[in-house]
Amino acid sequence: MPKAKVNGVEVEFEPGMTVLQVAELAGEEIPRFCYHERLSIAGNCRMCLVEVKPGPPKPQASCALPAAEGNEIFTNTPMVKKAREGVMEFLLLNHPLDCPICDQGGECDLQDQSVGYGRDDSRYGGDKRAVEEKSMGPLIKTVMTRCIQCTRCVRFITEVAGVPEIGLISRGEDVEITTYLGKAVASELSANVIDLCPVGALTSKPYAFNARPWELKKTESVDVMDALGSAIRVDSRGAAVLRVLPRLNEDINEEWISDKARYAVDGLSRQRLDRPYIREAGKLRPASWAEALSRVADKLKATKPERIGAIAGDLQDVESMKATKDLFSALGVVNLDCRQDGMALGEGPRESWLFNSTIAGIENADVILLVGTNPRLEAPVLNARLRKRWLAGALTIGVIGEQADLTYGYDYLGAGPFTLSGLTKSAFGKALKAAKAPAIILGAGAFARADGAAVAAAAADMAKTYNMTWNVLQSVASRVGGLDLGFIPGDGGKAASGMVAKDALDVLFLLGADELDLSTSTAFTIYLGTHGDAGAHKADVILPGAAYTEKDGLYVNTEGRVQMGQKAVFPKGEAREDWSILRALSERVGHTLPYDTLAQLRAKLFADHPVLGRIDHASSGAAVDLGKIGVKGDLSDLPFASPIKAFHLTNAVARASVTMAECAALTSGAAKIAAE
Repeated sequence: MPKAKVNGVEVEFEPGMTVLQVAELAGEEIPRFCYHERLSIAGNCRMCLVEVKPGPPKPQASCALPAAEGNEIFTNTPMVKKAREGVMEFLLLNHPLDCPICDQGGECDLQDQSVGYGRDDSRYGGDKRAVEEKSMGPLIKTVMTRCIQCTRCVRFITEVAGVPEIGLISRGEDVEITTYLGKAVASELSANVIDLCPVGALTSKPYAFNARPWELKKTESVDVMDALGSAIRVDSRGAAVLRVLPRLNEDINEEWISDKARYAVDGLSRQRLDRPYIREAGKLRPASWAEALSRVADKLKATKPERIGAIAGDLQDVESMKATKDLFSALGVVNLDCRQDGMALGEGPRESWLFNSTIAGIENADVILLVGTNPRLEAPVLNARLRKRWLAGALTIGVIGEQADLTYGYDYLGAGPFTLSGLTKSAFGKALKAAKAPAIILGAGAFARADGAAVAAAAADMAKTYNMTWNVLQSVASRVGGLDLGFIPGDGGKAASGMVAKDALDVLFLLGADELDLSTSTAFTIYLGTHGDAGAHKADVILPGAAYTEKDGLYVNTEGRVQMGQKAVFPKGEAREDWSILRALSERVGHTLPYDTLAQLRAKLFADHPVLGRIDHASSGAAVDLGKIGVKGDLSDLPFASPIKAFHLTNAVARASVTMAECAALTSGAAKIAAE
């Protein structure tokens, strides 16, 4: 490996590294504004200037300068110090000194680096340049006079998000960053530009003027808006969650999160269920916990087990589903289901419902077949990984299902399941045969249908033929955890769709289940959840539970990785954590659950299901017995369709969010152009 000296310290580096990267290998901090590890090199802020020998006797931009054998790099000479001070002075030349009213205050790279690398005075006394504000939609607030033209936002939207809707116009001193034709940014990842912006030019519009960073309690947790389990930080003040930011996790989300993960949090404080309710004479009235639990217990004890059913919702933690399963199994109930959409998977080997390549490992694939999925809507961060691999020129993608703008090129092969058996003679089929690491990614659109089991079997046969890695892209956070628990119908039990049919049951327990058509159900309905959504509207008794930011809970992502969510704030009003409600209910029905604390519950959980005790572990390249997946049968000619039609409104929290409602209206065309 080549060697270079950084301030007299010799370091080895990999060929192709830049001077900036080599300097950081040696432990030197190089200031920068435009450079970002995940974006292309722009070299336009000039803050990363260093002195390099051999070379011209002048400062050079280290981010864009390839390192070479024998380089001597100096990061703290008088020449470098003076050059950086000059660059900082030019950057502040037109920058408005409005830090007291800027939302970036306390988190601003410009503030930090002006202290560390700038002058302690200013030689400028003229008028400052002003720039007109731009309209970027309901999520991104712009104060473009603060912009230093680092172009991080332009490069992210173009390269990572794949929606080139931000760019530079004009030249020289008049250059401005704007959206094309003044439209809102239509990407599911758009708000990541807020984190990338090193100044206060792009900030969070819903969070504007709400708090300062030092006022916030910061809690590390995981996102539940999709099945990836992205690493997030929940910032709260008092009883309110004010914002969600991404955390670095190379195995899952790198440093990006979707707009829904970031902005649906205002739904946590709206339409909340904060006390028990009982329906009398067709109307809900407030009740005490004792009265509500007694009403539920009396109904459960008076009903035969075969006439009782329980359905788990899409945002549930593993502990709440475990407590529900233990209680209803003790009652003899076999009508259990965690698959509101009717997905056909749930029996057979665990790997049959997992993303076995792992999220990071999918970047090693050279040919990928997408079946019944739209990853841009179902998992935007994963879609960005696919785009990154495709941009590198090392990936061929085929699609069976809906034709949609996925932000990368693909071969469209067909709309329905019969296409699975007709790939042999196609160009894509030949690419599959020649592939070294082919993979198949199947979404809920392939399995949540009447012939889902037959589709699974046909897809497994094809995967076996081409030696493809089997990957199921789940679309909801609770699904893998529920399947791992065996939260599916027992012998003779009804699935979710059967439980909500007319006269199917006498008692129906909904654990945060809001995605079902309950209009035909005639059962006495108990709803344990957080929001006044579909389940609560139908309920005869409401037991208020805790949202994902209000409890410690385990979530299993689509690749089978068990992750811990942390409590950031306390539940609203009289609401309680879900497992504790079920523990209290179990006493009243005469089947007391054998745990009194969350720690005891987890101990039993790990004893009963050891795989759930492997925290933050995902089995890469797990072997799958493809012969045990699905059931061979007749295939329908019905086209595959993604289960997500409105990206911003997929669950009760998102539907309660004003911000998500604005985004949904914009996406549907209800608003032609965003306005302040």
